[in-house]
Amino acid sequence: MIEIRPLAGWPGSPPSAGDTQTLTALWERCGLTRPWNDPNADIRLASSCENAVILVGWQADAPIASVMTGHDGHRGTVYYVSVDPGHRGKGYGRLMMDAAEGWLRDKGIWKLNLMVRADNQAAVDFYRALGYAVEERIAMAKWLDPAKNPQNRQETA
Repeated sequence: MIEIRPLAGWPGSPPSAGDTQTLTALWERCGLTRPWNDPNADIRLASSCENAVILVGWQADAPIASVMTGHDGHRGTVYYVSVDPGHRGKGYGRLMMDAAEGWLRDKGIWKLNLMVRADNQAAVDFYRALGYAVEERIAMAKWLDPAKNPQNRQETA
């Protein structure tokens, strides 16, 4: 079984460098990181405000699952839903989503939206099994910092 608790440092103070490094390593093992999106910056931002939390599933002293959740005062969302590849199929993903949903409910949030990459059918199947449904929407985005847009980045050798 796992113990689910907020990443150390929450709310209002940054987690330790060791906790951050351990969590980003989990996300890398799970294939969740992207070169244009600094997970350390995501951890710092989520840890700095009270409308977001990073919940970590611990087994002994090792993080084996996580979810970052937050809200805008109206709807919630989740990111970095992860279960270590060596621990999948044990219900830990469901437990992490239950914890995120509970955290949002406790904040008075009544709906959770999430995004799944179009090529990630396993994630779609996972969320459907948890009661999520595809809503016909068009997702739009605007890069407020164009330097962060991967289409504008040039690889350096």
